[in-house]
Amino acid sequence: MIEIKQLGKKFEVENPKKLSEQEKKDPRLKGRFFHSVTNVSFSVDDGQVLGLLGPNGAGKTTTLRVLSTALQADSGEVVINGINVLKNPLQARKKIGFLSGSTGLYGRLTGRENIRYFGQLHGMSKIQIDLRIAALSEMLEMDTFLDRRCENFSTGMKQKTAIARAVVHQPEVVILDEPTTGLDIMATQTVMNFIQDLKTQRVPVIFSTHHLDEVSKLCDRVAVIDKGISKFDDSIDVFNQLANGDPNAAFLDIINGGQ
Repeated sequence: MIEIKQLGKKFEVENPKKLSEQEKKDPRLKGRFFHSVTNVSFSVDDGQVLGLLGPNGAGKTTTLRVLSTALQADSGEVVINGINVLKNPLQARKKIGFLSGSTGLYGRLTGRENIRYFGQLHGMSKIQIDLRIAALSEMLEMDTFLDRRCENFSTGMKQKTAIARAVVHQPEVVILDEPTTGLDIMATQTVMNFIQDLKTQRVPVIFSTHHLDEVSKLCDRVAVIDKGISKFDDSIDVFNQLANGDPNAAFLDIINGGQ
């Protein structure tokens, strides 16, 4: 289970004078600090998938990076399966599989070598890593390119490899930042099938997206944030009921103050 309560994270602005007029008007800019996230709360139970929605710049990536321990929050609480992430980041990190917005693969290594390296970082044995890579390669349909250098990969190949690398250690929770962005229809379906498989295994998943059809197909819960503040956190059924089953209208209603 994942619980996020009143999360807050700010960043110091190096030179406020260089900000655009639009950036200067953002209410989150206070003095020399930009409060990317000011009050975000939501929860996900085992076996559930939560879709994290919000306009560009809403604070989704900052929120996910705090959950993954890549960033340290300024306030709030994050608990994953009983472990306080903010107080015990090293312990929590072992339980988390995180895919960032950038794949960050080592281009001169093959897909297999990239995945194996992260398995080694997690203390897995060679046999464990080989078995896990074989299973992930089948699930993510990677057999045709697994032993090629990543520098020659397509966007879809890179994303599949990055996902496999993020979950090689069989984490207890999985966090995905826009996992289908830039993918073609076939690669997108493979990633969605993989998320569905995690759900079947009762692994809680949080993923951010701008594609509401993915939310409708996969999600049990929906969280919407705007300008660093939670605007909605409830079931997919309640979300859809806001606009008679039209998810796009429901999202716009929440952002525009309907909730």
